Amino acid sequence: MRVLGIETSCDETGIAIYDSERGIVADVLYSQIALHERYGGVVPELASRDHIRKTLPLIETVLEKADLKASDLNGIAYTAGPGLVGALLVGALLGRSIAYGLNIPAIGVHHMEGHLLAALLESPKPTVPFLALLVSGGHTLLIEVAALGVYRVLGQSIDDAVGEAFDKTAKLLGLAYPGGPALAQLAQKGDAKRFQFPRPMTDRAHLDFSFSGLKTHAMVTYKHLLAKGEDTEQSRADIAAAFQEAAIDTLVIKCKRALAQTGLKQLVVAGGVSANRLLRERLGEQTDIDVFFPRLEYCTDNGAMIAYAGCLRLQNGEGVGLTVGVKPRWPLDELAAI
Repeated sequence: MRVLGIETSCDETGIAIYDSERGIVADVLYSQIALHERYGGVVPELASRDHIRKTLPLIETVLEKADLKASDLNGIAYTAGPGLVGALLVGALLGRSIAYGLNIPAIGVHHMEGHLLAALLESPKPTVPFLALLVSGGHTLLIEVAALGVYRVLGQSIDDAVGEAFDKTAKLLGLAYPGGPALAQLAQKGDAKRFQFPRPMTDRAHLDFSFSGLKTHAMVTYKHLLAKGEDTEQSRADIAAAFQEAAIDTLVIKCKRALAQTGLKQLVVAGGVSANRLLRERLGEQTDIDVFFPRLEYCTDNGAMIAYAGCLRLQNGEGVGLTVGVKPRWPLDELAAI
């Protein structure tokens, strides 16, 4: 089965084709970083308009790369949520229209399920059951995966997602958009021990997260340096390093706690923040569990994960009718088993 995947949930247009026998046969990604950089963050209306301009040409490009015609496709998968409603509608309307024109089925894919399943595109890959840590600019989730499509949320952020906290702290330090990768790069030059940052909510038994206070601690520390006239590049690097250490330590502590509580021995880490070098190192040091990450290009939003997740659900007999709907908010545990 060949499925075209369309990802337009936020500020990246990802298109890919997944073949159930050959795997990913072609994928392309267009990032809107240059478009939103001047505003310091994603402007939803501009994102939607850019998806309109880019999605169809990228579909033509991916078909050419795969040496396929549209008539060779057996299904269309598009991101139906969560995400920016205007951006989601671009992919959903175009994807459903193409499927209608080709008389093939279409499926709306949960964006976070796509991230969760991205590690299954790798070799070796995890087997169910496993624990998943989904970390991005919009989500921080600990998920118990009993089977594909059977997800139980064990913990989530009660305020800022970890990626959002990275971005906001980076902006505070005057770093360019996108802030998360820039902060991680600056942190490599810093001394993480110069400032003491808290590990929020790690002294409690539950598995929820909170990163708003950590961001505030970085702001107070930076303002204190400004007041003393010590706003140097090295000081900002030290704050970045201390912030990153605290955020990553918090994620690792919560993962260990969740693994202990569930008895699971496999951990999947996915989403944009899963590309963070320090997070990969710290979790990779664990010797009593197997840890799985997607390749770096599949950590951020991409069409490959949507095509793969869509293929699994289409093979399961799922699909959507002619009415196109998107879900800007969509709890992961509402999904049906595959």
